[in-house]
Amino acid sequence: MSDGLKPYAEMKYSGVEWLGAVPGHWDIVPAFVAYRPREIRNTGMVEKTVLSLSYGRIVIKPEEKLRGLVPESFETYQIVEPGNIIVRTTDLQNDRNSLRIGHAKDRGIITSAYLCLETTSQVDNEFGYQYLNAYDLLKIIYGYGSGLRQNLDFKDIKRMPVLLPPKDEQAAIVRFLDHADRRIRRAIAAKQKLIRLLEEQKRAIIHRAVTRGLDPDVRLKPSGIKWLGDIPSHWGMERVSHVAHFRSGKAHENHVDESGAYFCVNARFVSTDGRSAKRCTENFCPARKADVLMVMSDLPNGRALARAFFTPEDDLYAINQRVCALTGFGVEPKFLYYFANRNVQLLQHDDGSNQTHLSNYDFKTMRVLVPPVSEQREIVAELDRLVRVSDEESRKAAKEIDLLREYRIRLVTDVVTGKLDVREAVANLLELAEPADSEIDIDEENEVESMEEDAIEDQAA
Repeated sequence: MSDGLKPYAEMKYSGVEWLGAVPGHWDIVPAFVAYRPREIRNTGMVEKTVLSLSYGRIVIKPEEKLRGLVPESFETYQIVEPGNIIVRTTDLQNDRNSLRIGHAKDRGIITSAYLCLETTSQVDNEFGYQYLNAYDLLKIIYGYGSGLRQNLDFKDIKRMPVLLPPKDEQAAIVRFLDHADRRIRRAIAAKQKLIRLLEEQKRAIIHRAVTRGLDPDVRLKPSGIKWLGDIPSHWGMERVSHVAHFRSGKAHENHVDESGAYFCVNARFVSTDGRSAKRCTENFCPARKADVLMVMSDLPNGRALARAFFTPEDDLYAINQRVCALTGFGVEPKFLYYFANRNVQLLQHDDGSNQTHLSNYDFKTMRVLVPPVSEQREIVAELDRLVRVSDEESRKAAKEIDLLREYRIRLVTDVVTGKLDVREAVANLLELAEPADSEIDIDEENEVESMEEDAIEDQAA
């Protein structure tokens, strides 16, 4: 996408260290020449469509999410028009990961804690957004905050340098970036689809191995359980309490400390396979080596659900009241882990309805399959091998997604700051039938770190 792009022939020093040299025919103006603040309160509730800045995009907030930290009246919100540029101006000091710039496509209302901007007649609206987007991607915007919590107001950025190419060149830049962004998004979507397919394949392989074994010609018998169906005739079935010691956790939220010796195990820790980790100082309910950890409550919300976590040898874990630990004694611990992991049927009542909370009794009476120990070990060894291969492919695809994101950031910033000349490339672009954004299946939550708008709703009220 950047192949063949060249620097501009004539450059000049911008006078701004991070901008460096810029095209000689571009103007450099203060931000107030390119943007003006817009603050129109929703007095009288003239607009009811609530918008949210989510992962760098302005989206309509579903009604079911209009709960929690929201104002008593949306009259405190500001009205947003299509084309307005929204800047999340709060908490610059503590949050340096979120994307803070969004471009509105819909009319609606958004918290007045955000800065709403419109472009002046000198600026193509889309170019104006992309320029501020570059400030955001490069984290330059953090240098303009003020106050104890590093909040932004328009007065903080009104003299910020803005590069202005001629209007026809602004339009060319917008067209090039739109074309490139769609190609990058399609590539990311394809990688994410591959990761999902690998995960589905892995789940299917595990499920078959722990319910049918490795021998495709094994003799079967009815299990008596609807979701299990037929199982190998020589396998047994036991309640969890007959093959594993059960321990439920205790609250440890008041003892969270990053210097603590223990990983705090909560529902999110389990559902993210240990990636969402905090530490705590006290070990109220320790998890042991080779324990299987499972979520007990709020199941529909974490429906990474029957996702289990297998504790490795070296780390120390303290489990909270929403998690339980199973220590196998009549079954290989790793086999129990594979049997429990993603087996959502374990969390159903006899009538097939899903449970929202599992009691200690529910867990102890859960039924698990118990093959001969030698067969359990063969199954675990084979699954370890297959999972290792699948996870390596997923990691490779995830790394390629990261590289595509990094490339997109570099491309946007280089183009809007005049490091690359796109005029010839745009002239040669074919009129391709590009898919609409809705047709590009991208998991936006994995694009960037999310930011919780709800957390600041009260201060906007």
